Amino acid sequence: MRALVVTEPGKPGSTAVTELPDPRPGPQEVVVRVTSCGLCGTDMHLLGGELPAARYPLVPGHELTGRVVAVGEAAAGPPVGTRVAVDPNMPCGACHYCRIGRGNLCEDYSAVGVTRDGGFAELVAVPASCCYPLPDDLPEAAAGLVEPLSCAVHGLNRLPRRPGEHYLIYGAGTMGLMMAALVRTAGAASVSVVDLNEDRLAFAESFGVDAAVTDAAALGRTPGFEVVVDATGVIAAIEDGLGRVRRGGTFLQFGVADPARAASFSPYRVYHHEIDIIGSMAVHNSFQPAIDVLTAGLDLTPLVSDVHGLDDFDEAVNRFRAGTGRKIHIAPQQR
Repeated sequence: MRALVVTEPGKPGSTAVTELPDPRPGPQEVVVRVTSCGLCGTDMHLLGGELPAARYPLVPGHELTGRVVAVGEAAAGPPVGTRVAVDPNMPCGACHYCRIGRGNLCEDYSAVGVTRDGGFAELVAVPASCCYPLPDDLPEAAAGLVEPLSCAVHGLNRLPRRPGEHYLIYGAGTMGLMMAALVRTAGAASVSVVDLNEDRLAFAESFGVDAAVTDAAALGRTPGFEVVVDATGVIAAIEDGLGRVRRGGTFLQFGVADPARAASFSPYRVYHHEIDIIGSMAVHNSFQPAIDVLTAGLDLTPLVSDVHGLDDFDEAVNRFRAGTGRKIHIAPQQR
């Protein structure tokens, strides 16, 4: 099979499309023929060698969907021919956090496309328990969005979700706009987004947000917002957003920030205004709900702007880093 392999992260020429042996399923695994795998910020960290858990050489790609083509002898998962989305997260089940039902905070982190080979390949072996059946009539673009949408669903579940509240979201990329679409379903009175990318702001307006601006001050909402969500991980955006939360409101840290950076804020204001600051980490009991939301009719397919084959991986990465377009998918079967 053909696969995109990262050999020496952080160095030019460290990725190459390589012929590898077809994987065989372990006793409780299945092999999936990958039809789509999303490119995201985690992959950029993997290419740069910035994730301590990763081991190289590695086939990245954790936002994958496809069809089961082989089943292990003891696998209780979907049969051959089933179209599936793959939850890449594999909590250990034995640590403190797994035992108290917080598997997304597992101390022994393992994931498809991060600590073991992932979906930027024609075929991948994954635990059968990680596979979620998809309807055949779900558009391919939507199927490839299940994993990131499941992260947004978990983020939504962390929020108070009180009808009639006004939301401010920093970041008009895929994750910010997914969150905007979801909070609409939770009864938001208004949803505004902030981004510095004019093209993304124009698309956000067409995607149904109430306002899309480069500076939250332009929104003129002096009391602030009941809910502010950072979907950028950018320190300046986080600091600005914390100052936009109204009394009794909530700030959600949804974007992934540089672990070496710190943000400044007023602890007194948090105390005096009773502001809740919460975080949202990856996926937690939200994979099936994400599928159900899509099959119920939430149309996120316009978020996918580019589909590239493995041979165009470098171009896809360049577009991602330049902030050109929206969600980028890699289609390993595409030549």
